[in-house]
Amino acid sequence: MAQWQAQNLADALTRAAELLPEQEALVIGDARVTYGELRDRVAETERGLRVLGIRRGDHVAVCMGNTVEWAVFFYAAASIGAVTVPVNTRFKPDELAYCLKQADVKLLFVADRFLKIDFIAMLRQVCPAIDHALPDPALPKLENVVVLGSDVPKAALKFEEMLALGEIHDEPVFDDVTPGDVLLMQFTSGTTSYPKGVMLTHDNMLRNAAYVAERFDLTQRDRYYSARPFYHVAGTTLSLLAALTVGACLLSSASFDAEVALRVMSRESCSHTSGNDTMFLMLLNHPDFDLYPLKLRGGWASAGAEISRKVVERMGMTGLCHAYGLSEASPNVCMSRHDDDVEKRISGWAHVLEGVDVSIADPASGKELSPGGTGEILVRGWSVMKGYYKMPEQTAKAIDTDGWLHTGDYGVMDEDGRLRFVSRIKDVFRVGGENVAPAEVEDVLHKHPQVKQAQVIGVPDARLVEVPAAYLILKDGEHATSDEIIEWSKARMANFRVPRYVRIVETFENIGMTGSAKVQKNKLRAQALIDFGLQDHVKSS
Repeated sequence: MAQWQAQNLADALTRAAELLPEQEALVIGDARVTYGELRDRVAETERGLRVLGIRRGDHVAVCMGNTVEWAVFFYAAASIGAVTVPVNTRFKPDELAYCLKQADVKLLFVADRFLKIDFIAMLRQVCPAIDHALPDPALPKLENVVVLGSDVPKAALKFEEMLALGEIHDEPVFDDVTPGDVLLMQFTSGTTSYPKGVMLTHDNMLRNAAYVAERFDLTQRDRYYSARPFYHVAGTTLSLLAALTVGACLLSSASFDAEVALRVMSRESCSHTSGNDTMFLMLLNHPDFDLYPLKLRGGWASAGAEISRKVVERMGMTGLCHAYGLSEASPNVCMSRHDDDVEKRISGWAHVLEGVDVSIADPASGKELSPGGTGEILVRGWSVMKGYYKMPEQTAKAIDTDGWLHTGDYGVMDEDGRLRFVSRIKDVFRVGGENVAPAEVEDVLHKHPQVKQAQVIGVPDARLVEVPAAYLILKDGEHATSDEIIEWSKARMANFRVPRYVRIVETFENIGMTGSAKVQKNKLRAQALIDFGLQDHVKSS
């Protein structure tokens, strides 16, 4: 692509609106918005935010499912130079309170209801002053709450009321928002009790979005469906902003539902989509999959080889690219080129983004490994975060004095500079001295004719320290026993990778899923200790 020109998000939106004013920018649910309309709605919302006292550098949170209003609010805050703090809609009250307080949130934009969640009731638990007058002693920085919906507490404003305030005070204001200003504070969705606020700049996210859009061949002629939640950096950078940087139309849904996704992609003649292994398995195994003809040609996935091959073959995504990244890298580190060798792409090999350095280091010694060696992925360059908000010690642990971001992920590079993600270091377990990456076992299990979805973790063992345990969801109408799965596995993988325990389940929702449809491995392991009677192994180890 042409040499990157640093810009802020308001400039990127203005450019798209000037070039393509009549082209659809967003289609979410029943809402359809052109780039010209999007620019106007953003300006309207920006004025309302200014009347409520939002200024450059302030922190504003948004808590709702994927909606046009989410995107409009994000763009409006960015136009002022405010920092958007996306709130995970799966947060419980304590997590919500922590996020709002840790991020020093000044204004919260929240839906009154989403799916079966009553956010206003949750807000009353953590901020009782919402029914009287803000701020609340528990959240002294929170001055305003704006509600999308009809359940509006006394100390809050309806979204429409905020917009009306902006109409009264219609004076243009111009802020010197720089590409290096923080655009987003992404709270990590990891397994720690206290998530960290990753600070990403306008340049971090827009450049990342533009580079990946080129990699998976997204153009202004395309219609790109992504149900990745906007509160996740894959929903903002790799969905919203990827479409914006090339002038494509982004289609989405309030939350991921396989049938809704298939219906929208078929009806809207979508050319691209994206997802992880869980999302693609739900699409491929939906009983009505064949009822929705697709016109997909490309997109990206974070999935194993077996699933990726099925996506290419059954969904027609011949240009499918493999992606690897993490929030701290804006998020993409590498992505396949759509015209690279298809077997390389399916196998998870991807090219590092331009201007980003990657090194594979021995986790014990820190020394750089030669091509073919598996070690920790280190990242350096323009895509690395500014740091964790108000956490200098954790920032120093993540980014060393030479500027290398330590990802905590295992990977390997080939002689041509392609990178392949192997596993999260914390997920890798040792079986009798052998390292086992769950993804390697899961990829084999997905070849079983009865298996719809597989999740593998390591569990304690008196002799081998740890051994694999697998949780499986079977395809509709299929039957298999745990013993049959184990015997089948013995003929297809090394003995140390064969699951010693197998449990057939109907869903992972009751165990724990992230908003981006990933099974939470720490919760799955805790459940496995109960299901397989291994609690005593932990106590005695």
